[in-house]
Amino acid sequence: MTPSPPRYSLGTWMSSWPESLGLGAMAKSSSLNVRVVEGRALPAKDVSGSSDPYCIVKVDDEVVARTATIWRSLSPFWGEEYTVHLPLDFHHLAFYVLDEDTVGHDDIIGKISLSREAITADPRGIDSWINLSHVDPDAEVQGEICLAVQMLEDVRGRCLRCHVLQARDLAPRDISGTSDPFARVFWGSQSLETSTIKKTRFPHWDEVLELREMPGPPSPLRVELWDWDMVGKNDFLGMVEFPPQVLQQNPPNGWFHLLPFPRAEEDSGGSLGALRLKVRLTEDRVLPSQYYQPLRELLMESVLGPAEEDAASPLAVLEELTSGDCRQELATKLVKLFLGQGLAGPFLDYLTRREVARTTDPNTLFRSNSLASKSMEQFLKLVGMPYLHEVLRPVINRVFEEKKYMELDPCKMDLGRTRRISFKGAPSEEHVREASLGLLTGYLGPIMDTIVGSVGRCPPAIRLAFKQLRQCVEERFPQAEHKDVKNLAISGFLFLRFFAPAILTPKLFDLRDQHADPQTRRSLLLLAKAVQSIGNLGQQLGQGKELWMAPLHPFLLQSISRVRDFLDQLVDVDGKEEPGGPARALVPPSVTVREGYLLKRKEEPAGLATRFAFKKRYFQLSGEMLSYSRSPECQTRSSMPVSHIRAVERVDEGAFQLPHVMQVVTQDGVGALHTTYLQCKNVNELNQWLSALRKASAPNPDKLAAWHPGAFRSAHWTCCLQAERSAAGCSRTHSAVTLGDWSDPLDPDAETQMVYRQLLLGRDRLRMKFLEDSTLDTTPEADTEKGSSATEGACPAALAHQREAAARLLEVLADLDQAHEEFQPQEQQKVAPGPLRP
Repeated sequence: MTPSPPRYSLGTWMSSWPESLGLGAMAKSSSLNVRVVEGRALPAKDVSGSSDPYCIVKVDDEVVARTATIWRSLSPFWGEEYTVHLPLDFHHLAFYVLDEDTVGHDDIIGKISLSREAITADPRGIDSWINLSHVDPDAEVQGEICLAVQMLEDVRGRCLRCHVLQARDLAPRDISGTSDPFARVFWGSQSLETSTIKKTRFPHWDEVLELREMPGPPSPLRVELWDWDMVGKNDFLGMVEFPPQVLQQNPPNGWFHLLPFPRAEEDSGGSLGALRLKVRLTEDRVLPSQYYQPLRELLMESVLGPAEEDAASPLAVLEELTSGDCRQELATKLVKLFLGQGLAGPFLDYLTRREVARTTDPNTLFRSNSLASKSMEQFLKLVGMPYLHEVLRPVINRVFEEKKYMELDPCKMDLGRTRRISFKGAPSEEHVREASLGLLTGYLGPIMDTIVGSVGRCPPAIRLAFKQLRQCVEERFPQAEHKDVKNLAISGFLFLRFFAPAILTPKLFDLRDQHADPQTRRSLLLLAKAVQSIGNLGQQLGQGKELWMAPLHPFLLQSISRVRDFLDQLVDVDGKEEPGGPARALVPPSVTVREGYLLKRKEEPAGLATRFAFKKRYFQLSGEMLSYSRSPECQTRSSMPVSHIRAVERVDEGAFQLPHVMQVVTQDGVGALHTTYLQCKNVNELNQWLSALRKASAPNPDKLAAWHPGAFRSAHWTCCLQAERSAAGCSRTHSAVTLGDWSDPLDPDAETQMVYRQLLLGRDRLRMKFLEDSTLDTTPEADTEKGSSATEGACPAALAHQREAAARLLEVLADLDQAHEEFQPQEQQKVAPGPLRP
């Protein structure tokens, strides 16, 4: 049996770990946070003197997001944010701005390309305006080439043997969506070419080219790829180059990323406009799980103690240290970490009690973006998103589909628009107001009916958290004049920070795939304002600048009384701990995480007529099953277990001459692979389904490392032209590339690593605050004499406890520092033998 480790001493604990069990390997996690804020001074591409701009975001030439189109604007505001989980070996991030055209191809306005090095140059990332540059076709290269180089010597002198095996994911240069690639090898003054392989982005050459050394200084090896064209000049596909010392010491052998021709970066001088971007790359080397156990135990212990007196626990340090965007990210990680341990309730109660104890004016309770507020907000998103979708999606879909004109503010009324849409004759403001009031209450009524009737559908963890919150606030403000504070604390989170923001921006809460157009956006704003007023329980109703909301007041007052009863029922729940126990999944396997209509390719029949037919089917994905039927109501369903999925990948447009197609590769009981082809409406829907399926199948064993991005048609693969259906995949799979959202799986090691990183920032402050002098006397007399402002007012026993807690935390951080230092050489040794990149 493994000896029990001393309390919180990682170094001693790990030294007693049996060598036979092994300590595991360091994992790697990488997340790219991208915010496309706005553009300015874009050129006009339409005859009207304006443009309809949208932005495409690519990571290593794979589209990961497309913003909404902002119609008729040269200074568009998008405000769209994406988190992409991706491998550590990505190379660059690119933003393309295009002008959408109803007829013909969209016009390219310009691009911004950011290398991985440029993004990581500042730990805070990039937050600035960046000028767009021209799109140079010769610089638009992608893909990799596989080479094996040998330096040989015989009686005739030195010889370079370059084995050109294959290439993958090359840029499509022909109108068919493919290329006709060949390789050209240069060494000194000599050059040789491979054969040309027609109509593929995944050529297999397997050709050996030998070049003799000519007199003169040592020369580099350069391999260029070109697309052969019968008419006109050939198109450049990319190159790799190796200096003489690399050829001599470590000849290339493996896959190499293709690069554009070296050239000076051309600055458009702002003539193409600029984008304001926020980009931050978070990379972490995550230690094996056992290294984080002492820190996790400290975190768990801190939420079970007296919250108000705590000053030196990890959570108290984090609360004091963090701010802004960092605080929101930290809150998400902490909530997920405590959810995984079954202690989200005590964690939220701990932060709530600290916040309430500090608050003297109940009107300011939870109004700031404190760690307590952010943690409760993120908890609602992580645990309550399926509940939110069930409550709001039907009405939100109606608003988007019906596109009714609604306006109560006379300063914003467009009487001409209302005449064109829904009125006969000359409408007055009163007519517009009455019609808008009817429409608004027609949407608000079902929303409120669903909310107040949803007590039984609200997740038990949320109900228990609100019960604790209400008790805590009621104890702090028991006076009669503050009787509403206990309800306001709950409704402030549920209505003001959850329901109202989801109504205002449904895309950010996964209620819609696209942002709303201006008219729908205004309707959503009016609905969100009404729900916000209801959540405020009538406080300040009829006050302030928005007196034009007065026609809605009778409905709002009636709804407020219903909400009070709803909140009483919501917290009327038994139990003190969350159901499920420690290490439960964030989303239960049976819960649907994504659903909607897709086009499914029929199983290939013997005849030719329906060979490429795609039929509309309604798909539902849970953690256990991907199922589909003719409609949501249809009882006859087909399904495939998620545990059978081996790969989820994009399909080249040329495979079926259709865009936005993906493939789900499954394995049956006898080991045979089967592929299901599904077409999505647009690139964003494609990315969301890819991400959801990859997350659901992440734990599956035997995932495919490579697969075909084409289809097997006419006795060959359309991608690599191989004639065997069972031929090995020609392109790497992308199981690690997913979009970050509420359904991300729990990862306690990565979450604890992020907490450790944040604690390092406050280590010096913690040491100065509690351990300035290692010989510090903790007797009552010494504490009285010292009178430190940092601990002023604390009793001697509490000071001694805080110093002890600070010392334990610093010890755990030091042990984790040491563990990272010890693992770093091992990681470098793993990387060292690989081929050198040019």
